[in-house]
Amino acid sequence: MSEWEAMAARLAAGEATLLGLWGEPGRVHLAALEDADAAPAIRHLSRDCPDGRYPSIGRLHPAAIRLERAARDLYGLEAEGAPDRRPWLDHGAEPTAYPFLPVTGAGLHQIPVGPVHAGIIEPGHFRFTCDGETVVRLEARLGYAHKGVEALLAGADLPAAARIVGRISGDSTVAYAIAFARAAEAALGTAPPPRAAWLRGLLAELERLANHLGDIGGICNDAAFALMQAHCAALRERVLREAAACFGHRLMMDAVVPGGLAVDLHTGGAVRLLALIAELRARFRGLVRLYDGTVSLQDRTVGTGIVRAGLAARFGAGGYVGRASGRGFDARRTPGYAPYDSLAFEVPTRAQGDVNARVWIRIEEVTESLRLIEQILDRLPEGPVHAKMAAGAGEGIALAEGFRGDVLAWVRIEGTTVARAHLRDPSWFQWPLLEAAIEGNIVADFPLCNKSFNCSYSGPDL
Repeated sequence: MSEWEAMAARLAAGEATLLGLWGEPGRVHLAALEDADAAPAIRHLSRDCPDGRYPSIGRLHPAAIRLERAARDLYGLEAEGAPDRRPWLDHGAEPTAYPFLPVTGAGLHQIPVGPVHAGIIEPGHFRFTCDGETVVRLEARLGYAHKGVEALLAGADLPAAARIVGRISGDSTVAYAIAFARAAEAALGTAPPPRAAWLRGLLAELERLANHLGDIGGICNDAAFALMQAHCAALRERVLREAAACFGHRLMMDAVVPGGLAVDLHTGGAVRLLALIAELRARFRGLVRLYDGTVSLQDRTVGTGIVRAGLAARFGAGGYVGRASGRGFDARRTPGYAPYDSLAFEVPTRAQGDVNARVWIRIEEVTESLRLIEQILDRLPEGPVHAKMAAGAGEGIALAEGFRGDVLAWVRIEGTTVARAHLRDPSWFQWPLLEAAIEGNIVADFPLCNKSFNCSYSGPDL
């Protein structure tokens, strides 16, 4: 048995967690997290494919199926024995209509939704098969936001590559930038200055705060409780305005670069952020009480859209999706990286796996982010925020924890340019769980379930 096939068996047995699978011309790659409960380590395997073929991982481990479909579309690599050979990114590959998975049964009907939606959101198509109002099967089709990211990265210098990476999924621009920067630094043996590492943590927690606040309000709004949406949107706006005042950009885009940061914390920024924390803490407590004490809201969120713990573990779901179903993985702690290895924080988990649990994980993470920002500001070292990246050759791989979960980055650098790079969004392993979560629920609860996941459309559309 080859090393590749042995890893497939380990993934299928739950002895390792799939982190990513991607291709390049004539070669396929796989990353997995091994021994997550003991001495965690990222394992990176590569396999040459001179004939354009390799043994399918998805044949034994379903979490790899969509990744294999993308590798086929992008590089023509065929996964032998793959259970699903339909295109993923290439919408022109099929001469006929896209073959959604069949569902048979008396009285079933289909409801197509998207890819153009009523709201201003990214494009994605959802095909519901229903028995009356009950959803029997949901299948999502993405790829409408495919933008050729890996082709754009090949041959780009590090500053240009960092700008591209930061725009793969704009709401996670900091997390993507940290993952890419850490991978590039590992490839060239460069360490960012201590102040830069700590400020990266500050940027990441501000990004997490803004997104969690927006999501909490959005979920409540989809349950017809617009009051929470209004208050949470106002708090999110406060975070974004302070981010702009402290780092020059509302989303903090292009702040994190290989070698450290492109911008330091603006003068007076620490005072502004401490005032923001005090304001958020005071106002957020009342909103939590409002959420928890509104019976009509709880009626919509409790018991809706359940993801079973075993399924979350099998797909290696990160972020609030995994943690709401008992999977406590957090890349800040496992494998861990600066400054989080010097900070005290909790990784909240719940067992129920429903919409309500995913809301509560966000609520608890907001509280933790406030504590983390206070710790960072209290212990922030002085000094430069950037170290020069010398030319060289090498490969690097890294994880960074975004608000949705872990972002994987792999890069091969030759001289001063990126030869190849791959970024994996947390949503790759969460979209399939949304399809499972909605089964048995009514159609009207889909927006609520969908928002509680808030998967990125753009992230998997490389």
